[in-house]
Amino acid sequence: MAAEEKGRLVWNHSTHIEGLIPVLKKLVDCEGIRTITPGVLSRTRGNIPKLKLRISVPLQGGFKVIARKGKSVQEVFIVTDLAQEQLQAAIATVL
Repeated sequence: MAAEEKGRLVWNHSTHIEGLIPVLKKLVDCEGIRTITPGVLSRTRGNIPKLKLRISVPLQGGFKVIARKGKSVQEVFIVTDLAQEQLQAAIATVL
């Protein structure tokens, strides 16, 4: 049997929320996470000083997560075998 494959982080955008990529690099090392893809970056009215990741909606094969810091908000798509509670725990660990 092959060793557990490491997940991968997809680089499809040139801009990301400050501090998001180091967190995603740690998260992709968690067992059960196959692919993390940062999505659309946009602005919001609210201001959150610290980086927050919140699971938004379940998708087929994973979850959409919303990353927020300052006035920026970014979608992050995570392909995983983990249940929502397990993913939430993994996110809490890397933050």
